[in-house]
Amino acid sequence: MAAKALSFDVGDYVVYPKHGVGRVIELQRQEIAGMQLELYVLRFEKERMTLRVPTNKAESVGMRKLSSDKTLREALDTLTGKPRVKRTMWSRRAQEYEAKINSGDLVSIAEVVRDLFRADDQPEQSYSERQIFEGATSRLARELAAMEQVDEPTAQEKILEILRKAAAIHNKDKAPA
Repeated sequence: MAAKALSFDVGDYVVYPKHGVGRVIELQRQEIAGMQLELYVLRFEKERMTLRVPTNKAESVGMRKLSSDKTLREALDTLTGKPRVKRTMWSRRAQEYEAKINSGDLVSIAEVVRDLFRADDQPEQSYSERQIFEGATSRLARELAAMEQVDEPTAQEKILEILRKAAAIHNKDKAPA
């Protein structure tokens, strides 16, 4: 077993797949069930949540540093693509979307945001579609904000602007000539 494959320092932003972007606020040593454990203490401001992750489990739970610039560009490019909406039952699609969001993969999250985005001239979303869309957008915006050192609303507006421009292009393609 690799002793320290992943190493995070206090102050680092990290991505925990199920919760999104958090910050390492402390490294702790605790005795639990007679064993000495080193723990990363993560703070997720948006959820007002603190999470302790054993350092030797960080990699297996999928905890990672913020995405690379290349991955961020790939995710933002994904937003400009044509939405892919499968014609399967909503419950099945919702499960797939949740799995993509919880994977922690920035490009997969961007796919969910792209596929669930509705422009102003498109039909209204259902409540559950809107909930998943907002969750995915927030997750994407928090990582974008941490990487570009802006606040979340600014990052969210950038994402929505990209989606609006892409929707205008894709809707123009549909319009009868």
